[in-house]
Amino acid sequence: MGEFTDLFRLDGRTAFVVGAGSGIGAASARGLADFGAHVVCADLAESHARATARAIEAAGGKADVVRFDVRQASDTQALLDRYGTPDVLVHTPAINVRKPLLSISDEEFDRVVELNLAGTFRLVRGVAAAMADRGSGSIIVFSSMRARVVEPGQGVYAATKAGVVQMLRALAAELAARGVRANAIAPGVVETPLTDQIRADAGWARAYADKNMLRRWARPEEMVGAVVYLASDASSYVTGSLLMADGGWTAADGRFDPPL
Repeated sequence: MGEFTDLFRLDGRTAFVVGAGSGIGAASARGLADFGAHVVCADLAESHARATARAIEAAGGKADVVRFDVRQASDTQALLDRYGTPDVLVHTPAINVRKPLLSISDEEFDRVVELNLAGTFRLVRGVAAAMADRGSGSIIVFSSMRARVVEPGQGVYAATKAGVVQMLRALAAELAARGVRANAIAPGVVETPLTDQIRADAGWARAYADKNMLRRWARPEEMVGAVVYLASDASSYVTGSLLMADGGWTAADGRFDPPL
């Protein structure tokens, strides 16, 4: 017993979780800690990251807290200087401006791209370089099902999420020989602060639930299995992938069940 269950263990490893203060990031941080990782909870909202760290410590895990702005390359270097090269990086933060493309201003476009794509690039570039120098590491970035399917009002957000996937695939190809794996996770509709606007509208929320095969929204904790898998040796032969965690949304055609 234990030959394969141990593949998922993360004892003795360090994980940087950016966005650990809420939603998927907070759940990911707790999940990684449960599997033995020392988790550095990084978030712009330091008090929220601290709450996540307290929850980890209350469960017997090990966690630290860092105020972190993904838009600042200097914050990435400071994180590496303080904690060294992590074994795992998980990156979750993103923003959206829900408007038709013809109504989006240059400022709004730049704001979404700056955080979702440029910020992700700077973070991943810094951490991946350190991992490559050491010869090992797993990078996990949250994309979205919007990397594959879109709807009105999601154009810029979808473009950044598709861009993240292609960027990680290139990174995976470039660093495979140096022991670094890079993968993306594409959630569907998840109960997080980013989706508050949708869930506040009962009709909109129900329509999204009905679109996926499971006919419901996901909880942030339901993303933890994918994160732990990609962080661990259980996925040692997995790189350059996009793991869909969307309740079957992108696998099914349309919203109508034909009479069979």
